[in-house]
Amino acid sequence: MAKITSASTTGPWVGKARPQQRATPGARGIDWRKRMSDTVAYALLVYTALQIVVTMHAMTTDNASMLPLFALVVLIAAIIPLFRHYERQWERLDDQAATDPAYRAQFRRDQWAVWLFAIGLPFAVTGLFRALGSLLG
Repeated sequence: MAKITSASTTGPWVGKARPQQRATPGARGIDWRKRMSDTVAYALLVYTALQIVVTMHAMTTDNASMLPLFALVVLIAAIIPLFRHYERQWERLDDQAATDPAYRAQFRRDQWAVWLFAIGLPFAVTGLFRALGSLLG
């Protein structure tokens, strides 16, 4: 909750009592822990949707083989620990480090990796299973 300080003589609060934020962790800056958690959550949604769409397309073109369905189950089960690894790295930060802007470059690198896995893996692994299916069957 904001507390009121004395009347201001500058800025948009001229002549009025201005609210002042209490110094709480995360009150200033971006909380990298929350941002990575959000990134992982959205990436999992996108990944799962893409995997389902790609797998269903592969199933309609592969003479109803069970291989794409197996790929769907394996990939959804395998991606969760991978994404959890990225999220866990950021959860270890203390409150002060979690809002430190110096982590921006590292966050962006990890964010790119999460999104590349989320978007690329459904196509790569389904393609691999389709190639295996055509070689074996």
